[in-house]
Amino acid sequence: MNRAADAMARMTATDPVSAAGEPQICVIGAGPCGLTTIKNLRAAGFRHVTCFDEGEQIGGNWVFSEQQDRPSVYECTHIISSKKLSQFEDFPMPDDFPDFPSHRQIVAYFEDYATAFGLRPHIRLKTHVERAVRGDDGRWSMRWSSQDQSGSDVFDYLFVCSGHHREPYVPEYPGTFSGTMMHSGTYRRAEPLRGQRVLVVGGGNSACDIAVDISRVARTTCISMRHGVYIVPKLLFGQPTDRLVERVRSYLPKSLLQFALRTVLRMFVGSWKAYGLPQPTCGPLEMHPTLNSTILEALRSGTVLARPGITRFDGEIIEFSDGRKEPFDTVLWATGFHMSFPFLAPEIVGWPRTQPPPLYLKMMHADIPNLYFIGLFQPLGCIWSMADYQARIAAQQIVGTLERPKDIRRRIANEVLRPHWHFTKSPRHAIEVDARFFRQELIHELGRANA
Repeated sequence: MNRAADAMARMTATDPVSAAGEPQICVIGAGPCGLTTIKNLRAAGFRHVTCFDEGEQIGGNWVFSEQQDRPSVYECTHIISSKKLSQFEDFPMPDDFPDFPSHRQIVAYFEDYATAFGLRPHIRLKTHVERAVRGDDGRWSMRWSSQDQSGSDVFDYLFVCSGHHREPYVPEYPGTFSGTMMHSGTYRRAEPLRGQRVLVVGGGNSACDIAVDISRVARTTCISMRHGVYIVPKLLFGQPTDRLVERVRSYLPKSLLQFALRTVLRMFVGSWKAYGLPQPTCGPLEMHPTLNSTILEALRSGTVLARPGITRFDGEIIEFSDGRKEPFDTVLWATGFHMSFPFLAPEIVGWPRTQPPPLYLKMMHADIPNLYFIGLFQPLGCIWSMADYQARIAAQQIVGTLERPKDIRRRIANEVLRPHWHFTKSPRHAIEVDARFFRQELIHELGRANA
């Protein structure tokens, strides 16, 4: 049986619930988390599911777009986690996909997923959600607009699948820069920066990808990091690194796993000083790793130059923490994003940005049982398959086969106080989880169904 036929067989295995009193369900976002949410709601028998997405096609920010006001991948983007650990568990990626597919291949995969599970009739593209208001009766009034019309609809349940890469974060420094500033969220390709002196700020995956991309056309390309990060090659021993780590960690406790990863990185990467980079001050699994082989080569070859943190701006001159002063034409901030839900009231999502969201299993609000956040976490791994489990949990709660925890506040407090690892304190790690442990927690929650 091929992938599409197998998917359809699973979908039709569940009889739809009766139309009488059937819930109206709203999903915001048709990226991978929104798609798997629709799939699980349909599999649970719900027919009245409406998904709003402001894009022109499904796929979320994996869809390359020239529009500067829309989150989008850049032209050279490839997936960071390997395909075997990124794909939905019930819908494998094609065998002819490489280990790290391009954004075009990923969007094609999402298109096939939507077709196989019959999701398209539920999706309203080019539709922007302006406001979601919860009424006195507990139902959600959704105000939306499209190119030629606007309106509102009322729903019994709301699923927020809009992601956390929406509002760019740009740090502030003393002084004024006279050149151009841009954020990675608006970066699309290197050509507009040809011949320029460019400083990329950040140490994450986007920063390193973009620095290497720009270095092919720029006069000079520097990358500024305030602190040490673990830059991990995508391949180790000829295998995708994430798959190798996943195999090894089954046999090693946390402390030995940290030691093993440090040792392997010392063997394959060497001293961070040789790259001009600061030494990380924590363990490899206590911060989000940067999986990138090309930045290591670029730093050693001098096509990208390492710089420490910025201290101030003075016209075109940028001063760094080691006292160095250099002129630049453009600063590109690859400094991440704030979580933002402009369609929800602050009293619903007004938690501090530097702290983990007070949500059970990163999805359930303590006070609003008909609101679910799907994919609002950042794993040491890929989001999609765990978002699939989250959506399955929510669907089973609505069906009634899985009870919402009565002690949800205690569970949320325990979750916030006891993260999987002691991640470094930063906005970037506020929603960090360990993929293996989090998956186990979600599976355990599903196991309570009809228990």
